[in-house]
Amino acid sequence: MTKDDIILKVENVSKQYRLGLVGTGTISHDLNRFFAKIRGKEDPYLKIGESNDRSTKGTSEYVWALKHINFEVKRGEVLGIIGKNGAGKSTLLKILSKVTAPSTGAIKSKGRIASLLEVGTGFHPEMTGKENIFLNGAILGMTKKEITSKLHEIIEFSGCERYIDTPVKRYSSGMKVRLAFAVAAFLEPDILIVDEVLAVGDAEFQKKAIGKMQDISSQGGRTVLFVSHDMAAIQSLCSKLIVLENGRLIYNGKVKDGIINYLSIKSDVSKTRLLYHKKRSGSRTALFSDYNFSYKYENNLLIEGVNQIPSGALVYLDLVLVNKTKLERDISITIIVQNVSGVPITSYSNIFTLNNLYLKKDKCKVRFEIDDFNLTSGEYFFTVVGFDNQNKFDEIENCFKVDVLESNYFGTGKYPKQKRLGNVLSKSKQYNI
Repeated sequence: MTKDDIILKVENVSKQYRLGLVGTGTISHDLNRFFAKIRGKEDPYLKIGESNDRSTKGTSEYVWALKHINFEVKRGEVLGIIGKNGAGKSTLLKILSKVTAPSTGAIKSKGRIASLLEVGTGFHPEMTGKENIFLNGAILGMTKKEITSKLHEIIEFSGCERYIDTPVKRYSSGMKVRLAFAVAAFLEPDILIVDEVLAVGDAEFQKKAIGKMQDISSQGGRTVLFVSHDMAAIQSLCSKLIVLENGRLIYNGKVKDGIINYLSIKSDVSKTRLLYHKKRSGSRTALFSDYNFSYKYENNLLIEGVNQIPSGALVYLDLVLVNKTKLERDISITIIVQNVSGVPITSYSNIFTLNNLYLKKDKCKVRFEIDDFNLTSGEYFFTVVGFDNQNKFDEIENCFKVDVLESNYFGTGKYPKQKRLGNVLSKSKQYNI
């Protein structure tokens, strides 16, 4: 990589926030900061603070939304940025877009930067769509002549031609995103930064937008920074990936390995135990007390403690049972999978496979191995039912939830979606006879 290839360089960037009120909150803190500044010393409150783990209470008023972030982006590269909610993705993009300044570190960039951070950012609600195109273009540093030359293409791509002379306050959030993306993409910035706003648009527009970003990078030689929770979009669009967790950069490299790294991060709800507030029934002579999902996918790496699983993975579901009677006995377990509408989709049970399961005296663990997790992307709820001697000892309805992610299930690079294809994927062959 030559020095001239690098269009964006992030060096040791950190961002600290104080929780609660704006400012330091006390005169003494303000004075300490003021005297440190006039003496040319570092802000004393940058030496304290905790990592941005939103699931814990913490003891400090100061948190690091980002801590020591370093990476480089080459011209024409599409960099994916992924991480859980609260990982620091949006904070990083705001710093790169110069909406806010870093607490420490520096950003070095070449050329114009266009950002799509939130729906309607930079739009004046009282102005028409056409007037907002010129306003946004001016903010991005374009001349009126440049904007006028691209005006027709912007309006056509956005699909908002009928409403282009209507005030933006009457636009839906999807229409605002369409227009904002069209402005940012067609006015040819050197670096295009796109946050999760595309998720607001419909499937047709998302496809158009991803195609346009591919054209921008491959044909125009421009750089794209793309944040999304859609792993299929990340995989098809990005040439490089970084993963953030609690404000820290934990991965920087190939897309495929980065997605696996991200999926291996334990989710806030991956170990919530069984949800006892859901409907529960049975004799209670034995109880389901815990569960754990793990899976292997493509590179055969075992990823544990997750509630996000790609279609087609080899899945292990471990259930922990507590024996209240202390009597060892044979048992049968059925797991019913339901979609968000509560409709049963499929089930897994040793009643039909005739695999022997038995309950130990105190506590035992049972594993269900699902060698082809053939569900389309979406949310699914699992109900578990246990029997001994044909008597139900425990049933918990919707006791845990799994998010199934799009994947290259058929090995063809085509990513099936749930919308019209149902909930279950089946492999078949097609040929002329």
